[in-house]
Amino acid sequence: MCMFPLLLSSGAFPFEGPLQVSNQFPLFLPLNAPYLERASYEDSLSATLSYSSVFMMKNSPEWSVNLDMEVAELNFRLRKDISDVVQLGIDIPLLSFNSGFMDNFLSSYHNAFGFSDYGRDSRPSNEFLYEVRKNGALIIQGEGGRIGIGDIRLSAKKVILNDDPVVSLEATLELPTGNASKGYGSGSVDAGISLLMDKRISEKIKAYLNLGAIFPGSLKGHETVTLKNVVYGGVAVEARPWEHISLLGQVIFQNSPFPKTGISSIDRISALLSFGGRYASGKNSFELSFTEDPNTAGAPDFTFTFAFKRTL
Repeated sequence: MCMFPLLLSSGAFPFEGPLQVSNQFPLFLPLNAPYLERASYEDSLSATLSYSSVFMMKNSPEWSVNLDMEVAELNFRLRKDISDVVQLGIDIPLLSFNSGFMDNFLSSYHNAFGFSDYGRDSRPSNEFLYEVRKNGALIIQGEGGRIGIGDIRLSAKKVILNDDPVVSLEATLELPTGNASKGYGSGSVDAGISLLMDKRISEKIKAYLNLGAIFPGSLKGHETVTLKNVVYGGVAVEARPWEHISLLGQVIFQNSPFPKTGISSIDRISALLSFGGRYASGKNSFELSFTEDPNTAGAPDFTFTFAFKRTL
C-alpha cells in the first residue's frame, strides 16, 4: 500500500522529450538540419512554428554571404509507432524569408546593453537581403515575402535497448522538394543517422543525449556546391516539477556542411542553446522556447519557437 502514492505520482508526471528546436540558419536549414529527439517510440502529430532573426554580411576571397532577414518556419511532424517494432516519421516544412519588423527593437536592445549589433546599422531597417555567391557566381538568391515548401524529411527509428537508459538508432532521408536556388531546399537527397538515448536522473528529471552524422548531397542552386559531412551532438534536460508543466534546457553542436569559405561565422562550429517550458494536459501539449547562438556562428541571432503536439 505504501508504494501506491509513489506509483501514482510517477504516472502523473510523464516526460515528452526535448524541445522541438532546429537550426534556422538559412544556409544550414535545408541540409537535413538536426534537432534533438527522444529515443523511445511515440504516436504523435505536431505543428511547430519557429521565428528567427538573421544578419550576416561577410566576404572572403571566394565567398560572399549577405543575409539580412527574418525566417519563419511552420513544420508539421507525424510520428507513428508500428507495433512496437519501429517508429516511422515524416516532416513537412513550410518556409518564408521576410524583411521582418524587429530591426529597430534589436538596435535599441543592443544599444541599451552595449552589445554588438553585427553591423546592422550599415543596412536600412527591415530591408530583405538573401544572396550567396562563390567566385562571383550566384548560388542562392532568396525571395522575400513568399512561402515555399522545404525539403520533406522521412525517418525511421529502432529501439535497441528498452530499459533505463532507452537507446535507439534513427535514420533520416530528406527529399529535394524545396527550391534550392531560392533557399528553400538543397536540390539533392540528404541522409543522416543518429544514436539516441533517454536516461532518467530522478523521478522528476530526465536527460536526453543525441549523437549523429549527416551526409548531405550537393547544394544545387543556381550553381552546384559540393558539401561535406556533418557531425553533431546535443543534450537536453527535462524537469517535471508539477503535474502539467515541464522546464527544459538543451544545447546542440554541429560543424559546417560547407567547404572552407574563409568566413569564420560559417566555418566554425555552431551551437544552439535553448530554454523553454511545456504545458501538457491529456493528449495535448504546448511548448514555448527561446534559442540563442552562444558561439555566434552558423546560427540565427535568436529564435522563438512555439509548438503544439497531440498524442495519437
